[in-house]
Amino acid sequence: MSTAEGTTVSPQGTLELRAWAEQILISDSVATKLAPVRPALLTDSCPGPAVRLVEPTRPANLQFAPRRSAPNMPPASRFNESRQRGIAHHIMANHELQALEVMAWVLLAFPDAPAEYRRGMATIMQDEQRHTRMHIERAAALDVPFGSLPVNCYIWKKAQSFGSLLDYVAGLPLTFEGANLDHSLQFEQWFLEAGDRKGAAVMRQIHHDEIEHVAFGWKWLRLLKPEDATEWQTYCAHLAWPLRPEKSMGDLFSSSSRLAAGMTPEFILELENFREGNAKPAARAQLKDNP
Repeated sequence: MSTAEGTTVSPQGTLELRAWAEQILISDSVATKLAPVRPALLTDSCPGPAVRLVEPTRPANLQFAPRRSAPNMPPASRFNESRQRGIAHHIMANHELQALEVMAWVLLAFPDAPAEYRRGMATIMQDEQRHTRMHIERAAALDVPFGSLPVNCYIWKKAQSFGSLLDYVAGLPLTFEGANLDHSLQFEQWFLEAGDRKGAAVMRQIHHDEIEHVAFGWKWLRLLKPEDATEWQTYCAHLAWPLRPEKSMGDLFSSSSRLAAGMTPEFILELENFREGNAKPAARAQLKDNP
């Protein structure tokens, strides 16, 4: 039984989270990686043993490129050029695909995670699939087919240092996706200034979803942290260099988005202090002790 291209469920109409995660990581077909599955079909009765894959399988045209060989994000001054906007979507499609692959990796690496945590991850993964598809569609419309440019592996490589659920929470939801709270708003504005309302609409939808993704990270940071540690102390303690608080922010800092995600004003102030270079020496020393 198939729900979409490449997505096979059991005769009983269900698909185990582990099998879905394996499919996302091992398939060399983008269509299979991004094939949607109805949430009601996903089950998690057999999480299986812990497995940590070194790299996801990808088609030949989307293999991770050597360091610094993938194109950089175009600056705002070039968003008036359709190809440059296509390149931006191509880069962001790869970022979203890496996030999906990392989340599948987490399901395999931490099978003993709470059932609610794993179910929440599955919901977010479906958002990541949709985000990737949206960026791919817009890139193609701007004559930049997905896979026509080299792609980096930055998010995937950083995930290899995640040794616990808290490492993941600090690294991906609260740092990478936290930064996208700001980036998505900035790119929305750049697309609008270029007269590209479709591109702007993609960024607005992603921004809305990122609030929920950061909220997931915030919720589990609070649930998993040591009782005698603050949220800020736990967050910093679970960042592995070069990830650090500054990496969770863009040029435009949206306090309101972070409040909407559930962060406390105190935590947001700590972020702002790092952003402005006003962090207390003890806070920076903690990061230096956690390379």
